[in-house]
Amino acid sequence: MAQPDYKITDSEWEVMRAVWAQEQVTSREIIEVLQKKKGWSAATIKTFIGRLVKKEMLDTEKEGRMFLYSAKIGEDEFLKHTLDETFNNICDKDNGSMIAGLIGNSVLSFEDIELLERMIEKKKKDAVEEVPCSCPAGQCRCQTRHP
Repeated sequence: MAQPDYKITDSEWEVMRAVWAQEQVTSREIIEVLQKKKGWSAATIKTFIGRLVKKEMLDTEKEGRMFLYSAKIGEDEFLKHTLDETFNNICDKDNGSMIAGLIGNSVLSFEDIELLERMIEKKKKDAVEEVPCSCPAGQCRCQTRHP
């Protein structure tokens, strides 16, 4: 079985969100959601669905005259992969400020904040004085950003 292609466009992401919201969904149901939200034509949405099938992100099952779509990869797994990929592409020294930025831009519940506080307390046990640069020479501006 081929691996899913995690590189999806913002438009394909919209389709995936409609699929993730349900276990199985018809193209008609996806179209209804995205026409309301985005105003896209049915043909445009079907094109995005087809691309996601080719990228191994969606499973297709024929039932009578219609197709049922389901996600081959869960939303949590997809988001984790996307975040891991992002963090693998930045300097380790920037992880803290990146995480702080994510938190600063997020609406959080008291429960979310308690979870973050517990995680920070755990991380304090393994904290280092200074995070070393993880970049190959010439691929980072650590010398100027992190003197």
